[in-house]
Amino acid sequence: MLAFAVIETGGKQYKVKEGDVIFVEKLDAAEGETVTFDTVLALSDGETFEVGTPNVSGVAVTASVLKNGKGKKIYVFRYKAKKNYKKKQGHRQPYTKLQIQSITRA
Repeated sequence: MLAFAVIETGGKQYKVKEGDVIFVEKLDAAEGETVTFDTVLALSDGETFEVGTPNVSGVAVTASVLKNGKGKKIYVFRYKAKKNYKKKQGHRQPYTKLQIQSITRA
């Protein structure tokens, strides 16, 4: 069993192990589907640590999609003093909730 892996998705890096639940940038996958990440940047089995250049070859991380949703609303407020300019805008970032199923070496 592998201890953990570092994967990259959505321009961000995540340290994951089996059973972890993570929130990533929205993926094009429906709820219940399985997603495979093959951009594994680092891998550890508890004793050894392997870093890829840039990726570790032959390693894949599989995860199941639990939910697609949107985060909490944030407000972006722009204001210019003495110019009567105000602009309020809201934003909700879409995300995909994943549960890591396995880390496998081919």
